[in-house]
Amino acid sequence: MELHNVWFVLIAVLWIGYFFLEGFDFGIGVLTKLLARDRSERRVLINTIGPVWDGNEVWLLTAGGATFAAFPDWYATLFSGFYLPLLFILVCLIVRGVAFEYRHKREEERWQTNWEHAIFWTSVLPAFLWGVAFGNIVRGVKIDENKEYVGTFFDLLNPYALLGGLVTLALFTFHGAVFAALKTVGDIRTRARALAWRLGLLTAVPALGFLLWTQAARGDGKSLVALVVAVLALTGAVAAIKAGREGWSFALSGVTIATSVAMLFLALFPNVMPSSLDPAWSLTVTNASSSPYTLKIMTWLAAIAAPLVMLYQGWTYWVFRKRIGTQHIADAH
Repeated sequence: MELHNVWFVLIAVLWIGYFFLEGFDFGIGVLTKLLARDRSERRVLINTIGPVWDGNEVWLLTAGGATFAAFPDWYATLFSGFYLPLLFILVCLIVRGVAFEYRHKREEERWQTNWEHAIFWTSVLPAFLWGVAFGNIVRGVKIDENKEYVGTFFDLLNPYALLGGLVTLALFTFHGAVFAALKTVGDIRTRARALAWRLGLLTAVPALGFLLWTQAARGDGKSLVALVVAVLALTGAVAAIKAGREGWSFALSGVTIATSVAMLFLALFPNVMPSSLDPAWSLTVTNASSSPYTLKIMTWLAAIAAPLVMLYQGWTYWVFRKRIGTQHIADAH
């Protein structure tokens, strides 16, 4: 396999890892309003991701850096054409990180409430906008012969992309509810399990519609296999949470996210950004990639660094693996 194809696969893996980990991360943020009944329960939910949320975002930074180094034309066109939505996502991620760290710095009710509102909205909006962004990448955007995006912001707000945003928001919230059931004890665990089952049923319809639309528009045999696996995994995740098997449900909801993202990349290949103006102007793994020498150096560095990072992050999850409940939350004072 040629190195530009290898790096296309590696970038897909990085996005799969990011959406798998940050998916339940965003979902927990959404659940601070949908599931938690009081401040103690909100603190329980936030504490389930407290030790890991910043590590989850490393996958996004790595995916962006890998795209910049391996496919500079893809990076340039993507970040210039999608400047406003990506800037909005970046601002949300910054505010979200600040909210986690500053929420407990003062005891005033208004102070903590405002930061909790920030956590909710900066979880909802990126979860939705990532689906819109990837929907547009797969669908194709207005790229001219100079590899430049010539559309407008409103061109990105098309039905297919908006449906993609709805799917990622729903799927991440379901993933987060399953994670909450897996990581908590007591009444909040019981309610998280019940909510996850309902969310799974609500997610199934738009998710199936979006994946079928993708398959009909750009799919092939490989993407069809990924679609089938995603549907079966989501069905299994819903059945498992109904049976009280949170571990199996979380694993299967993760498989759903992984195979759904994989399907998008399979439908995209060999393009990295199709042009809706003329297929000949599309960015591909060939015409958007760096030199073979650059890709070779990157491959050696990735082979050394990636296993170390994954081992460290896996160790972090192992250390903080136990469940928590309101009885573990200290008084506010």
